Order: sequence, then structure tokens, then C-alpha cells
Amino acid sequence: MPGFEFFGEEERKEVNDVLETGILMRYGFDGPRKGIWKAKELEAAITNTFGCKHAQLVSSGTAALTTAMAALGIGAGDEVIMPAFTFVASFEAILSVGAIPVLVDIDDTLTLSPAAVRAAITPKTKCIMPVHMCGSMADLGALQQICAEHNLLLLEDACQSIGGTYKGQALGTIGDAGTFSFDFVKTITCAEGGVVLTNNHDVYTKCDAYSDHGHDHLGVDRGADLHPFLGYNFRISELHAAVGLAQIRKLDTFLAIQRKNHAYLKAALANIPGITFRRIPDEAGDSCTFLNWFLPTEDIAREVVEDLKANGILAGNFYWFNNNWHYIRKWQHLKSAASLNALSDAQKVALEQLAHNEFAESDRIMGRCISTLINLSWSEDQLQDKAHKLAAVVTRVLESKLEIA
Repeated sequence: MPGFEFFGEEERKEVNDVLETGILMRYGFDGPRKGIWKAKELEAAITNTFGCKHAQLVSSGTAALTTAMAALGIGAGDEVIMPAFTFVASFEAILSVGAIPVLVDIDDTLTLSPAAVRAAITPKTKCIMPVHMCGSMADLGALQQICAEHNLLLLEDACQSIGGTYKGQALGTIGDAGTFSFDFVKTITCAEGGVVLTNNHDVYTKCDAYSDHGHDHLGVDRGADLHPFLGYNFRISELHAAVGLAQIRKLDTFLAIQRKNHAYLKAALANIPGITFRRIPDEAGDSCTFLNWFLPTEDIAREVVEDLKANGILAGNFYWFNNNWHYIRKWQHLKSAASLNALSDAQKVALEQLAHNEFAESDRIMGRCISTLINLSWSEDQLQDKAHKLAAVVTRVLESKLEIA
């Protein structure tokens, strides 16, 4: 999955371009930088690669979500519907703009259930935020229809699905805005960074200013800029952008390797009775960062996980049901509203209610799910060995359960 597996001379060259000028900040210092504008180059590469009109680089995927929500006018008291399976940044960003996260069940896509979304809509709902988890997409057709019916915004958290598509269109470019994360373990990395993608010029202009203290970037120099509204410091540095610029040029290679390795592992598990796979709304658009597979019951899944651990091959196989970062079951800090800064009354009420909500359908799915990370650097021997060992453990556990039954 992660682009850091393929660091090389390309990244060093781009970073050294910046170091030679000594200008590490993305704005200003026009003369000393000698025409080196890595962030601008990367933004242009992003729009060309993913087919969107505008891209605004920021310091992280979380900053990208926060910036996008602000630019879309999402704020105090607005409800944002999001999935119970995601990364904690999704609800952190919602809370940061004063909005209210409304968590709902996922379905067998491992993303938002359209039925659960419909059931959660209230007069306060402002936005639906699908999270394209583990490289593949939500049921965007159904979610777009819901947004159209209820006049809602669609914000794609595509941080885990760089390079994925839906009906030929890049994930992150389909809604009113979308976001990528370029942190260290994403498909392409800046080490730290993120981007807001949009086809709406007004949204882009607001993102550009909001992520840099409200600067309108229209002055003859930075000191002459005006500030049409409040903003924050979510800037990316030229060093981080330089890494990303080298990485994005390798994206097609990364995706090809991921898809090859994914197909090999899937074939190794596909003929084992009792194994099923995640439903993907558009198979051709899967970026294949993970192979996501289901066992018949939660008990069997737990036994497989323990067997993988006992045999020293659990690494790279994620049982999200027990994960502290990615599933609501372990988000006690959210459900107890354990915030260092005071939350609004509306936010506190919503989180108090969240502590009592049940996610039975999500539990049924996540309790049976194991996600196998797809590495880029596996040799053919390593890939075959992983596939053999994984299949052997699963087969052994399933056969023992069948014998008991």
C-alpha cells in the first residue's frame, strides 16, 4: 500500500531542489526561491491526474476535511452523517468546525449504508460524508440520489482510496468536495500532508484562504494580502510537497503492483469454503490497498486472528473490530465527550446519545471482517509465502469448526 516503500532518487531530487533555495515555505519569498514552487506543481499534478478543476494542499488529511467543511459552510449545529467504521480524523474534523457527527451503520461495502443514511436525516442534516475505506468506494450512486432528494452536500473522505474510481471518475472528485491524506502510510505520501479536491471555484477560493490565516493571496506580496474572513494555519511546506510531487508520478506503478498482489492473495482465499469478500460497487475502481474478507462468524474470525498471531503472521492482517482507531466500538473518548476544549451543548447532547446507540449491523459485519494490507515491496516468493500461510491458517480453523459442528 504505502508509497514510502518506493522512496528513491526521485524524491531526493525534488527535496534537494527546495533545500538548495532555502525557501521551505510555500508562500512568498518569490525572488530567493528561484522559480521553485513545489506545492503549486503538485496541485497542478493532482488536478491533471485525478481530473478535478481545483486542488488545495494542506498539512494533513484531517486539515483537508476541516478546510473543506469550512469552505462548504458546514458549522455550528449542522449534522454530518458519517460511518461507524472510519479513522478518528473523520469525526475530529466535524467537531472542529462546531458541527455534529451523526454516526450510522455500514453495509458489506465497509462504507456508509444508504438505508442507514436515509433513516438518520433530520432537518439539521447538512452533509453526507462517505469514507471510502480500505481503498474502495461507497455506493456513491445511492448517496448522490439521497443528497439530491434532500438538498444535502456530499463530502468524500477519500483519504484511504487514492487512485480509486467510481464509474471512471476519481474518488474524491465526485462530491461537492473531496479529500486525500498524504501521510506516511497512504498510497502516495508527502510524509505529512493532505489535499482538498473540488470542481467548484468558490469552494476552492475559500479553501485557499482558510488554510492560510484567511489570506486572499491577491496582494503584490504577502504583507499586502487582504483577509476576507478568518482562517487557520493548515499550510503544507515545500519539503512535504516536493516528496509528494515525486510520488504522484509513480502512482500508476503503485496501483498496478497493488492490483497484481491483491488478485494473487484473493485467488488464494477464494476457493476456501466459508470465505466471502467485501462488496465493491465498481470492481474496476478498487485501488486494492487491502484485501477485505469475511469469515462465517465472529467467533471464527477471532480464532483465525489468534492463530495468525500464534504463528507470527498477524502483521498486515487487521481485525478492525478490536482496533482503537478505526471503529466506534473502542471510541470511548468520543462517546464520553472527553475534550480538552469545551464542546457546544448540541455536540455534548449528541455524543451523550451516541454512547447509548447500538450498531448491530456494523458489529455483525466488522466482527467477521479481516483486512489484509497489500504491500508493494513483496518479492514473488514473499507473496506466495504469505498467500500459502494465510490460506493454511484459515483452512485449519474452518475445518476444525466444521468437525465440531
